[in-house]
Amino acid sequence: MSGLTFRSAKGHWMTNLSRPRSHGPTGLFVPPSPPLDPEKIKELQRFVTLSKKLVVMTGAGISTESGIPDYRSEKVGLYARTDRRPIQHMDFVRSAPVRQRYWARNFVGWPQFSTHQPNPAHWALSNWEKLGKLHWLVTQNVDALHSKAGNQRLTELHGCMHRVLCLHCGEQTPRRVLQERFQVLNPSWSAEAQGVAPDGDVFLTEEQVRSFQVPSCDRCGGPLKPDVVFFGDTVKPDKVDFVHRRVKEADSLLVVGSSLQVYSGYRFILTAREKKLPIAILNIGPTRSDDLACLKLDSRCGELLPLIDPQ
Repeated sequence: MSGLTFRSAKGHWMTNLSRPRSHGPTGLFVPPSPPLDPEKIKELQRFVTLSKKLVVMTGAGISTESGIPDYRSEKVGLYARTDRRPIQHMDFVRSAPVRQRYWARNFVGWPQFSTHQPNPAHWALSNWEKLGKLHWLVTQNVDALHSKAGNQRLTELHGCMHRVLCLHCGEQTPRRVLQERFQVLNPSWSAEAQGVAPDGDVFLTEEQVRSFQVPSCDRCGGPLKPDVVFFGDTVKPDKVDFVHRRVKEADSLLVVGSSLQVYSGYRFILTAREKKLPIAILNIGPTRSDDLACLKLDSRCGELLPLIDPQ
């Protein structure tokens, strides 16, 4: 995403962003993959058919087909394309200038990020839930695409960008409300985005950021943070325990679109292994747990999952 421009005209904010789409440019952030293998499709079908209490864990690879980049994919992930790195939790908490830079960039990226729509993989998993196949869905993503697709048996492990919380009093507000407050505080501010990151962040110059005004909590005046787990932070223990219980109740685990490099998700693979659950992995490229899986598939999530009959 480049050339997203925000300008204020007589106090009214205008943007040249397009309307919501069913999904983004599917090839832009999706790494190359081999053609679908009919035998592999049959193997995944058998895995799902035999599962009576299936837990699915998704990562950034399920959302790349919706036009949201990931961090680690070869050649197309953020790490491969740029030298940018995600914000660190302690930097955000300790530094007002860091928060100013983050929110300025997020303000510009939000209209595009918030309009991304579920792709066929998200809709497939929503259908699995409706048909009783899905015992629980755990996502490492913060994009709300599973919620948009209608999933309710869902844990957002790392939170959701569509919510904002106060670091002092814990008050939660919708992100869209904060966008309106940004606009009121910055009536003449303008910026042009240079690229996009997986969490809706965009790349701006320091000069663009310097004059951006950031609101405080309406209730207590404290600093605001998106309700997500930044790098260097940890998932709340009660949420981790909840997911561990769902995995222990399960009879199989399917990983979709995750390299499992981050321990917050990988720990549940270890729990599944301890319970001797069969593990299947659908991800383009190697993962941290390929040696623990009884089935590994290197295919696009949105191409393969809709082919599976969940009944």
